[in-house]
Amino acid sequence: MSRICQITGKKAMGGNKVSHSNAKSRRQFKVNLKRKRFFVPETGEWVTLRVSTSALKHINKKGIFNCLKEAKEGGFLA
Repeated sequence: MSRICQITGKKAMGGNKVSHSNAKSRRQFKVNLKRKRFFVPETGEWVTLRVSTSALKHINKKGIFNCLKEAKEGGFLA
């Protein structure tokens, strides 16, 4: 399973690791993912998702039902 947020679609991105001598080498910036269970009151069921910590803030603000609907429209959730 790849490290992609199921709500926002965030995934790892590349960049440079820069040393003290300013030498650059390639590295990856990985997403801070958490496996979390949510209760959806509209459907009355539990859903387990792999979400980024920033997606948790979106869920707290908008609600899980709206976030799931947007994720399905965006193609991040099957």
